[in-house]
Amino acid sequence: MNYEDKIKSSETHVFKVVFPNTTNHHNTMFGGKVMEMMDEVAFMTATRFARKSFVTVSCDRIDFNRPIPADTLVELIGRVKYVGNSSLKVSVEIFIEEMYLESREKAVSGDFTLVAIGDDKKPVKIFETQQLPV
Repeated sequence: MNYEDKIKSSETHVFKVVFPNTTNHHNTMFGGKVMEMMDEVAFMTATRFARKSFVTVSCDRIDFNRPIPADTLVELIGRVKYVGNSSLKVSVEIFIEEMYLESREKAVSGDFTLVAIGDDKKPVKIFETQQLPV
C-alpha cells in the first residue's frame, strides 16, 4: 500500500448522538466534551494509520464555528494531515445533522499532534526506513 492509500484508509468516521447529559445550560454540547471526542478520534486515526501506540502532545486552533445542540447527530472525521519521524498531525472535523431533517453543517474543526511511543513510553519512529509505504 502506498503512502496516500495508507492515509486514505486510515480516515476515521465516528457518529454520535448528542444527549442532554452532555450539554450545558444553553442546551449545547460542553466544549470540553467536544474536545474529548475530537482527541479520541485523532487517536483512533493515528493508530489506524501506523498501528503504533500514540499519545496526544498538543492540539492546535480548535475552531468552534457553530454550537452543537442536544438532540442532534454528530459525525467526527479524522484525517492524517502530516507525518514526521515519531509524530503526526490529525485534522478532526465535526459535522452536525438534524435527526429528522436533511441538514448537515460543519460545526468544529481542529488539529491534534500525536507521538508514537514504545513500551518504555519514549518516542519511536512511526515507520522504520525499510517499512515506509511506497
